[in-house]
Amino acid sequence: MMTNPRDCSITLCPVKDVLHKVGDKWSIFVMMALGAEKTLRFNELKNLIDGISQKMLTVTVRDLEAFGLVDRKIYPQIPPKVEYTITQKGEEFLQHLVVLLDWACRHSTKEKIKD
Repeated sequence: MMTNPRDCSITLCPVKDVLHKVGDKWSIFVMMALGAEKTLRFNELKNLIDGISQKMLTVTVRDLEAFGLVDRKIYPQIPPKVEYTITQKGEEFLQHLVVLLDWACRHSTKEKIKD
């Protein structure tokens, strides 16, 4: 565990790569939804994430799958049935993400920003 921020070079730090792959809002929403439900079909996942387009959800789950956080299972039927499940690696990542989100909620401004 890194105890001193200086222990991690800015150019070599793996945190940069991880945040680049899973630090966007859609990835966080997908991980939170799958963390709560464990397995969801594509449309179930889309319905849980307000404002995400079909294309953006497709790109996001493919990226999360490539990173090993989400598994995709395709059932050979018509119409095709596809399920997304959080992996063990995804569960471990989610534990850290929840801590970060909790901190952000506790330290965010409670007042609306006035125009």
